[in-house]
Amino acid sequence: MALLHENLSGRILGCCLAVHRTLGPGFVESIYEAAVCLELGKAGLAFERQKEVVIRYDGVEIGRHRLDLSVEDQVVVELKAANAIEDVFLARAKSYLKAASRELALVVNFARPTLEVKRVILTNR
Repeated sequence: MALLHENLSGRILGCCLAVHRTLGPGFVESIYEAAVCLELGKAGLAFERQKEVVIRYDGVEIGRHRLDLSVEDQVVVELKAANAIEDVFLARAKSYLKAASRELALVVNFARPTLEVKRVILTNR
């Protein structure tokens, strides 16, 4: 069974791996975000940095949130520099998917010696 957006997510993760190999762990998220954006651009991928999405409740706008990255209008990428990817990060990613009407998020943690990645899939929009 093929993974959702397998080719695209593989290309995104390739960009993240290149950044991790070069910078290693230890920087804040904004540094990794800037570097990943450079790699996505070099890879020819369309992306939006800090894409604003509207949060609605009962059909009424109640706030806004900024996604770290939206790639090819298909995949939400949340970048972390934390001890580990915690369950709360995955729950937030699922909420972001709902708000952005997307199905796949990649939560990528750069703070570990090995790049840590979790896929979050939203099947019932």
